[in-house]
Amino acid sequence: MKILKSAALAASVSFVPFGVAHADEAPSVAIPVATADAAAEAADAAEGSAIIVTGARGHSQRSVADSPVPVDVIGPAELKSTGRTGLKEILGNIIPSLTMPALGGGGTSASVRPIAIRGLSGDYVLVLVNGKRRHTTSLINNLSRVSGGSTPVDIDLIPTSAVGRIEVLRDGAAAQYGSDAISGVINIILDNTKQGGDLSLTGGQQYEGGGDLYQVAGSYGAGIGDGGFVRIAAEAKYHDRAKSVAEAIPYVYPLVNGQPDPREADADHVIAGGYGRSNRDKIVNTSYNAELPLGDDTTLYSFSTLSYRNIKDARGAYVASPTGYGGQANAQGSSVLPDLYPAGFQAYRRIWEWDWQAALGLRTQLAGWAVDLSTSYGRDAVKLGAENTLNPSLGPDSKADFFMGRQKQDLWVNNIDVSREFEVGFAKPLNVAFGVEHRWERFQNVAGEPDSYRDGGYVIPDDGSAFGDLYAGRSPSPGLVSFTGTSPADATSLSRNNLAAYLDLATDVTPGWFVGLAGRFEHYSDSAGNTFSAKASTRIELAPGLAVRGGVNTGFRAPSLAQTGFSTTQNTVTVIGDERVSTTSKFLPVNSVAAQALGAKPLKPEKSLNFTASLTYENGPLRLTVDAYQIRIDDRIVKTEFLGTASNGGSAVKAILEANGVDDVDSAQFFTNAIDTRTRGIDVVGEYTLDTAALGTFRLSAAYSYNRTKILHVIDNPAELSSLNVTLFGRQAQRDLVVALPRSKVVLTSNWSSGPVKALLRATRFGQYTESSNVAASDRTFGAKWVTDAEVGYQFTEALDLAVGANNLFNVRPDKNGAIAWDGSGQYGGFAPFGLNGGFWYARIGLKF
Repeated sequence: MKILKSAALAASVSFVPFGVAHADEAPSVAIPVATADAAAEAADAAEGSAIIVTGARGHSQRSVADSPVPVDVIGPAELKSTGRTGLKEILGNIIPSLTMPALGGGGTSASVRPIAIRGLSGDYVLVLVNGKRRHTTSLINNLSRVSGGSTPVDIDLIPTSAVGRIEVLRDGAAAQYGSDAISGVINIILDNTKQGGDLSLTGGQQYEGGGDLYQVAGSYGAGIGDGGFVRIAAEAKYHDRAKSVAEAIPYVYPLVNGQPDPREADADHVIAGGYGRSNRDKIVNTSYNAELPLGDDTTLYSFSTLSYRNIKDARGAYVASPTGYGGQANAQGSSVLPDLYPAGFQAYRRIWEWDWQAALGLRTQLAGWAVDLSTSYGRDAVKLGAENTLNPSLGPDSKADFFMGRQKQDLWVNNIDVSREFEVGFAKPLNVAFGVEHRWERFQNVAGEPDSYRDGGYVIPDDGSAFGDLYAGRSPSPGLVSFTGTSPADATSLSRNNLAAYLDLATDVTPGWFVGLAGRFEHYSDSAGNTFSAKASTRIELAPGLAVRGGVNTGFRAPSLAQTGFSTTQNTVTVIGDERVSTTSKFLPVNSVAAQALGAKPLKPEKSLNFTASLTYENGPLRLTVDAYQIRIDDRIVKTEFLGTASNGGSAVKAILEANGVDDVDSAQFFTNAIDTRTRGIDVVGEYTLDTAALGTFRLSAAYSYNRTKILHVIDNPAELSSLNVTLFGRQAQRDLVVALPRSKVVLTSNWSSGPVKALLRATRFGQYTESSNVAASDRTFGAKWVTDAEVGYQFTEALDLAVGANNLFNVRPDKNGAIAWDGSGQYGGFAPFGLNGGFWYARIGLKF
C-alpha cells in the first residue's frame, strides 16, 4: 500500500502553470509509455512535492506533504497490483477506513454492494471525476442492513484502465464541494497521458466453487491540435457466481415412516445458490478524456464515461415439498406451486444497467482571474427483471420471467469557478476562490408489467396431494416469489433544483503556518431548503519535517430523491430471533398519505460537525501521519422498523394503513430523520522506503484505522403512534449502525522490486463485528481475521510483463457462527468485509505500445 504516495506519477511531471490551472483541474502527468513502471518507482523520491488538487481551490494547490488535511494518493500501478477488478474492491483493499460487507442484505444490495467509510455509509462521501460531481446510483439499498437506504455513487462503473490516480480526502469538505462530503471526498482523476497505449488481460477463479473471472482492459492516447490530447479507455469483465458455501441439507424431502425418501439419492443437498458470491455479472466500461488548447490562456476540455452492466443474481432456492427441506417449514410456504415447479426452483434477479456521464468545460484567464466554466450531465438507468420464478397468485398459468420495472437517476451540474492571488503582506499571497453552482436532479421509479405485482386471485384447490391437503383454500401472496415488481401505485418521478455559492480563502500567514477558510450556501427547491457550511483548517510546521494540522467544519447531506420518493411492495423474510417469517411489507414514500398517517414528515438535511487533529512527520524515506477525528451527524436518515407486525403495532397500524388505501400487507416502513450519532476514530499511516544495491528496493507501509460510532439520540415516536406499542427504530437497526462493521482494520504491505522482478505481499487484519438480532440472545459475533494477498511479477521487456497472485492466499473465511437457514445458508453470516468464498487466484498479462 502506498497511501500518501503518488506512486503513479512519472519521473518527469509537468504541471500547468498556476496562472492557468484551476482547483478542479487534474495536473498534467506525463508518463513515458515504455517505462511507466520505472517512472512510477522513480517518482517515490519526490512524493512529498506531488501536487494534489482535492480540497484545494485555485492557486492554493499544495503538495501531499504540506496539505492541511489528510489526502491519500493512489496511482494506477497500485490499483493494478491488487488483483481486483472493480474500484470498490480495489479501494477497500488499499484504504484502511473503507469497508464493504459481503452481502449486507437482499435485493439489489447483494449485487450492487454498499460501501462504508470511517464507519459511515457511502452516502457520506462525495465522489468527483476530474473534480466534477458524479451522479449517484438509481438503485436504493432498501433491503440492506449495512448502509441501509443509501444511494451512493457506484464507482465500479468507472473503468480502472482510465484512472490516472485517485485522491482520497479524509475530512469533511461540504463547505468546498457541497452535499455528501461529510466523511470525505474521492476524486477520480482520469489519465491524461498524451501518447501510447496499454492492454491487460486478467483471468482467475476461486480456490473452490468456480467464480471464474475474465477481464480485458486497455487505454490509448493521441495528440490533437496544438498541444492537446484525447485518451480513450475500455474494459470488459465477466465474473461468474461461485458455487454455494452453504451447509449440506441432511434431508430434502420429508421422512417416510421415519426413513429418508428414496428421492434423496438424486437430490441437491447444497441448494442455497444465493449465498456467497451469488451474482454473475458482465460489465463493459468505457471513457475518454480530452483537452484542446485554444490559445495561450484558454483550454477546452471534455471527458465522459459510458458503462453497461448485466447481472444475473441467484436470490433464493425453493422446493415444492409442502413442509420444505427436511421437514423444516419453507418460509415461502404456499407460494411454491408444485404443479408449476414439481422439483422446486432457483429464482434469479436480473439487472440491466446503462450508466453515463459527459462533461464539457473551458478554462481561461479574464482580467487576471483564472476562470473555469463547465457543465456535466450524468444518468444511471436500470431495468429490473426476474427469471425462473412465478407469481403464485396467478396459479399454474403464471409465467416464469418478468419485467419488474425501471429506476433512473439524472444529475445535471453547471459550475463557474474563479480564483486569483493577492499580495497582502503574508508569507505567501492570499488565494481567493469563489464560484456558483446549479444542480438539477431527477429520480424515476417506473412500473413493471402487471403480472410482476398483481393479485391473480388463485385459490389452491384440495386436489388430494400433500400440498393441497396443507394449503387448500388459501390464496398465495400476490407478486413474485423472492421479490416483486413495481406497481403503478409505487411509481414516481421527482425532481429538484439546487443553487449554491462558495468562497474559499487560503494563505501562509508566516513561513510554516497555513490557514484556510471556506463557506458555502445552498438552496434546494424541495424540503431540503437552505443550508450553510463552513470550514477552517490550519497547518503549523514545528520543525523541519514535523507538523501539526487540524480544523473544524460543518457539513450536510441533503436527502436523496430516492429516499424521498422510493416505494415498493416487497415479499420478504423477516428474522425474528432465529425464526424466519414470511411477510408482505409496503415501503412508503414519506410524502404519501399513508406514511403521514403513521407520523412521517418531509425529510430534511442531515447536519454534521467535524473536528480533526493530526501529527505528520517526514524525514527522507520515512513518513508518518496520525489523524484523529470526530464526526457528529444530527437528523440521520434511517428506515423505520416494520410497523404493523404482531410485535410492533399489530392490527392498530394495519387499520391506519387500510384507512389510507394500503391493503393486504403485513407491515410498512418509511424513511425518517430519526437519530443523532457521533463517530470518533484515528487513522495512522507509516511508510518507509529502503534502497539496497544487492537486494533491490523495499517499500514498506503500515496503516491502522479505528472508528467507533455511538448513537446519541433517537427521536420519540410521532404523535400518531404515541398511544400504540410501537418501536420506530429498534435494537437490530441501532446495533447495525454501531457494530455491524469492524471498528479496526490493519493493513501491512511490502512492495519489493529488483530489476525485472517485483513482488507484493499484503496482510490485512479485519476486526471483529456482530450481526445483531432484535433479541440479544440471537446476536452473532464474528472474530477478527488476517487475510493475506500476494503477487509476483516479471518484466520481460519494456512492453511485456506478467504477474500471478492470490487474494486471500490462505483461504480464510469468517467464523462458522451464523444462523443456518432452512436452505443451508448463513453459516458464515453475511457481513464479512473480506467475502465468504475464500481464496482467489489470478494471472495478468500486460502490454504497452
